[in-house]
Amino acid sequence: MTVLRAESAAVVAEVPVTAGTKVRAGTVLLVTELMKMRHDIRAPHDGIVGQVRVTVGQELLGGEPLLTLDPAKVEGVAEMAAETARPELTDFEARMALLKDSALPEATAKRHAKGLRTARENIADLFDVGSFTEYGALAIAAQRSRRDLAKLQTQTPGDGIICGTGTVGGRPVAAMAVDYRVLAGTQGYYHHKKMDRLIEVAGRDALPIVLFAEGGGGRPNDYDVGQVMAAGLNITSFRHFATHKGPKIGIAAGYCFAGNAALFGVCDLRIATEQSFVGMGGPAMIEGGGLGVVKATEVGPSEVQVKNGVIDLLTGDEAEAVAATRRILALPQELETQEMDGNALRTLIPADRTRAYDMRQVITTLADPGSFTELRRGFGTGMITGFARIGGRAMGLLANNPLHLGGAIDAAAADKGARFLQLCDAWGLPALTLCDTPGFMVGPEVEKTGQVAHVSRLFLAGAHFAQPLVTVILRKGYGLGAMAMAGGGFDRPCLCCAWPSGEIGAMGIEGAVRLGYRDHLAAIADEQARQAEFQRLVEEMLERGRALNAASFLEFDAVIDPAETRGVILRALRAAGPTRPSGRYPDAW
Repeated sequence: MTVLRAESAAVVAEVPVTAGTKVRAGTVLLVTELMKMRHDIRAPHDGIVGQVRVTVGQELLGGEPLLTLDPAKVEGVAEMAAETARPELTDFEARMALLKDSALPEATAKRHAKGLRTARENIADLFDVGSFTEYGALAIAAQRSRRDLAKLQTQTPGDGIICGTGTVGGRPVAAMAVDYRVLAGTQGYYHHKKMDRLIEVAGRDALPIVLFAEGGGGRPNDYDVGQVMAAGLNITSFRHFATHKGPKIGIAAGYCFAGNAALFGVCDLRIATEQSFVGMGGPAMIEGGGLGVVKATEVGPSEVQVKNGVIDLLTGDEAEAVAATRRILALPQELETQEMDGNALRTLIPADRTRAYDMRQVITTLADPGSFTELRRGFGTGMITGFARIGGRAMGLLANNPLHLGGAIDAAAADKGARFLQLCDAWGLPALTLCDTPGFMVGPEVEKTGQVAHVSRLFLAGAHFAQPLVTVILRKGYGLGAMAMAGGGFDRPCLCCAWPSGEIGAMGIEGAVRLGYRDHLAAIADEQARQAEFQRLVEEMLERGRALNAASFLEFDAVIDPAETRGVILRALRAAGPTRPSGRYPDAW
């Protein structure tokens, strides 16, 4: 016989059985109530009810015997039916179904017809399978006071943005993806609240945030909050996102105007597709400002934003953009690689010092195969920047371009290089600079571009760079430009070395001879003799500045065999110790 006792103080609410009732295990024998909560007391096994010792309404103190149950085989008694009617689960499943792309079939089909993906498709592609946790999915537009609730739930799921966290290649990452199908990607009240919440969560551990930016700016018809604000200029999302310490990667596809463009603009790294149009004002704002009527496709097309440096990385479509993002997010991971033969590096620099060469060929030969991701290729042509791996270790790579102005650094090249150093510093990546420059570009026309201020950014970025830096002088290392390529001076890198083809000087050798020996050369009347003397002086100064001679004066640390460059770089970086994000931010330009 089993005696069932009261577990705690309560009141008997129901006694659905009597003595002699045959019951199956799990059958409710008695119901108690306390603080408006009812508790079922069930049969622990099959049996026959013996004595029932309590009545409905009786107060229990706890421990009293309630009834007895004699074990027995019971025939002809149906098993306890499982509770099937759960309206709250039905409601839940119905609401969650509205979040699927299939709930807006026409809008989804329209995007696909344009070669675009939905926000959820991008999220699914970015994150490791099964790792994504969504925040604020059940939000809707703040328009309940004037629109039907059911329609808002159907037509404005998530208030137009998907926010959440997960892993990308095992790395914890946060993401925000604007859903253009919802009110053209405009930013509403709950849209911003969701952003603020995710930024706050990501900020606790400085998680990277990936932003899929698309759509317009603020939404003027969120009626529910319209009476408690005039313009909404105290929204905190923009400031919170801009001050986020973790990496921020923006991806733009389709139309990205106003508020979405501003968020895209403050990202550390801006990726955009060929079908993107990015601008601080869309057609409506332009027309409203009295600036004429334009088509959306006339505002900030990708070919414009590549040339002016707004877009760091241009991709064919969103799939390529997400794949590039996954590679970039994997930079902190060190990969296993096979040994590479470096002998090809010995012959990439022409023996004739006046012949130009392709620096990108040097980079792809030096780096692990397929590892170089170039940034801002269409802007600042005189500087090459990007991420690469050498021996599996990721680093930022900054190189002069001898095919543009002979490698001289103009304003755009300096801006590009400085911002890239800031980016590597913020992300905690070491930097490798490949120096081949005659110095900063000079001349009256150049100064009209603000050259002094622009090139000085390289010195500032180098002076504040807190990560290991290695400089390799491939050929020319002249003047202030070469110093800037080495972080401010040849003493700044943890290793500053040169290939045997390297040559250094306070300025370009030919120019130094013309200035330093002007009177001497002018005194030679015969033109051929003057030219011969000029060449002799050039060779003399060149010999003094050649890498092997300059290294003997300890102008830099070493001359290395080009074939051993990979190993030299890796050893220098290992000796420099671990890197860590600086906590500073790369500016938008």
